[in-house]
Amino acid sequence: MGSGPIVSSGGGGGWYRWCHDSNGGGKSSNGGAARNGNHNNNNNNEACVVSSTLAYFLLSLAVLGSIGILYARFMITANVRTGITAAGCQQDNEGSWAIGIFYGDSPFSLKPIEDINVWKNKSAAWPVANPIITCASLSDAGSPSNFVADPFLYVQGDILYVFYETKNSITMQGDIGVSRSLDKGATWQQLGIALDEEWHLSYPYVFEYNGNIYMMPEGSTKGDLRLYRSTDFPLKWTLEKVIMKKPLVDSFMIPHNGKFYLFGSDHSGFGTKKNGHLSIWHSVSPLGPWKPHKKNPIHNTHKSVGARNGGRPFVHNGNLYRIGQDCGDTYGRRIRVFKISVLTTEDFEEIEVPSNIEESLKGRNAWNGARHHHLDVQRLSSGEWVAVIDGDRVPSGDSVRRSVFGFGAVIAVGALVVLVGMVVGAVKCLVPLSWCPHSMGKRSDSFLAWERPSLLSSKIRLLCSRLNRASSIVHARVRPNTCTGVLFLVLAVVAAAALTCTGVKYLYGGSGAEEPYPLDGSYSQFTLLTMTFDARLWNLKMYVKHYSRCASVREIVVVWNKGTPPLQSDFDSAVPVRVRVEEKNSLNNRFKADPAIKTRGVLELDDDIMMTCDDVERGFRVWRERPDRIVGFYPRFVGGGGRLRYRGEKYARGHNGYNMILTGAAFIDGGAAFERYWSEEAKEGRALVDGFFNCEDVLMNYLYANGSSSSVVEYVRPTWAVDTSKFSGVAISRNTQAHYGVRSNCLKKFSDMYGSLGDRKLGFNRRKDGWDV
Repeated sequence: MGSGPIVSSGGGGGWYRWCHDSNGGGKSSNGGAARNGNHNNNNNNEACVVSSTLAYFLLSLAVLGSIGILYARFMITANVRTGITAAGCQQDNEGSWAIGIFYGDSPFSLKPIEDINVWKNKSAAWPVANPIITCASLSDAGSPSNFVADPFLYVQGDILYVFYETKNSITMQGDIGVSRSLDKGATWQQLGIALDEEWHLSYPYVFEYNGNIYMMPEGSTKGDLRLYRSTDFPLKWTLEKVIMKKPLVDSFMIPHNGKFYLFGSDHSGFGTKKNGHLSIWHSVSPLGPWKPHKKNPIHNTHKSVGARNGGRPFVHNGNLYRIGQDCGDTYGRRIRVFKISVLTTEDFEEIEVPSNIEESLKGRNAWNGARHHHLDVQRLSSGEWVAVIDGDRVPSGDSVRRSVFGFGAVIAVGALVVLVGMVVGAVKCLVPLSWCPHSMGKRSDSFLAWERPSLLSSKIRLLCSRLNRASSIVHARVRPNTCTGVLFLVLAVVAAAALTCTGVKYLYGGSGAEEPYPLDGSYSQFTLLTMTFDARLWNLKMYVKHYSRCASVREIVVVWNKGTPPLQSDFDSAVPVRVRVEEKNSLNNRFKADPAIKTRGVLELDDDIMMTCDDVERGFRVWRERPDRIVGFYPRFVGGGGRLRYRGEKYARGHNGYNMILTGAAFIDGGAAFERYWSEEAKEGRALVDGFFNCEDVLMNYLYANGSSSSVVEYVRPTWAVDTSKFSGVAISRNTQAHYGVRSNCLKKFSDMYGSLGDRKLGFNRRKDGWDV
């Protein structure tokens, strides 16, 4: 009989013999001694093969692991919620919902709080920006939360209460939380948990009836709809009545023409379309009994239509409106507004109208960049309308999706490592034959009797052989010493590195959002200002596209010093871009007073500097701690006494300190800084700037230092920064030595005018968060 594809063996060594033995599985004409010698030699060779293969895999792990670590270090943003209890703000497959507040002259002209210019106080870096309630708000207050959603307002005079679902990070079920604002929504106090049952609660519809305050939350997992009455508002509630034995979701009730109407969705019925169903019941009292509407179900259609309720209905100009959810692309993608034209016990009609709510173009960097699914808008006694809207930066199921992509990338990397190992000869076999059923050492007669006729055993042995044969086939067809082999190896290594970064991004990088950093639980926004001219338009377009997506950027102001200014249509921007054309080409224009700027914070950032949004947000967070300073990313040290020389950052680090921050990348208080720069005191310095066409940033540092006896600068280290002018060939300071020479002259003259900076030295690595190392 001829030899089969499987080499039988009674002991170890099968792996090596299949891969290397050319003598029929170790047979020898020299008898048993030769067989024993070959057996020992094969064992040694197998150990050698195993050792080299293990070394290859360890080397691959070290190289790809280093790539992944470097990628995580420089390309993945840190956790912005440092300081939050470890129990709160965990990744949740339902999302990372937060709550924002909006104002308007009508329900159809709502603007976020940052557009209304609400200030917390005049000494802080505000106006206030959304979101106003987040998982961090509750977690920091002692109620660990993964997200907050489904907000409902309750207004008592000038006091605003917001009730909402908060997903408990420990029990992983929804509770009802409540927050209060005494200053029209600028600041919020987290009062705690208003209602906590043994089952999931959400959608806390709060209303007043006959002098009592009621709450009708969703508790569909309990299988009924319950009405609670406040006994000590807002934190104590008692069960008033189970008003319906149906697992209704997102329900509300309203009085209309002498009756009460209850709207809700029952997804438990046969043939009911989830998120596309709506039914109505009617009664003479909120306590019931409730009778079904004759047209039920009102809707049982596609989930994108807006059948499922998305907040409190409202009346405007005598018309009744209902809020619905569009769950087409993902759960809670957006809200839809419907004008109810007919509502009786026998008939119902509604027609969709525009909501006029602007959706953010900042994607995941915006707190509501992916979806918003709930609105409660009410009219205040002043006639103004106030609304709360929830939003999320990621779609539903994002954490599971990231896990699938991440582990998929890891598996693909493993496959590429094995494939490259086959080509270079480091991986001889995929499956050691000693792992297969026929190579398991001594076996009993009963096992042998089972093995011979077993189809499964034969298939396993055949699979092992074919897998191991693949290594030889790949190595034979793709030779590493040929052009094709080299090209294959290069592409495979590049793909493995890219997939490694992809895996790290999805598994370690969280949602991928570059979120803003709150200060005392509040957010704000700043204006981004840059100065440029026509030859640098390429830089400017890339600059605007990138920085307009940063979460806290409200507006970009372009100071246009020379040439034909660009049009708005030239920019791909997520925020307004305003081009301010100057009559004179002067570096002093950078700090010209601009009443149109609506934020206290201004980031002066040259158009050829590219850094991450996370670095920008960290800088903004540090500046908000003390807005009277210059906070930036490029430190310099100017010594005191002797011949003053301008030097780079390396010199500052060599002296372990700095006393100047270049305002080509720095946060300042726009109003105070611009006024200081254009004061009579700075007139001589401005003339010097025009004469040298340089040193405007140096002058600003001297003016700040001259106006205060305390430290006036602070450094934040960027993860990385790229000078894009090097690629476009339009760098302003091409000759570094000449540029530094001019600046050295400026130092001497400014020191004579405004005093020395030598005694203002600050050390690196002073911050506890390590942002200034």
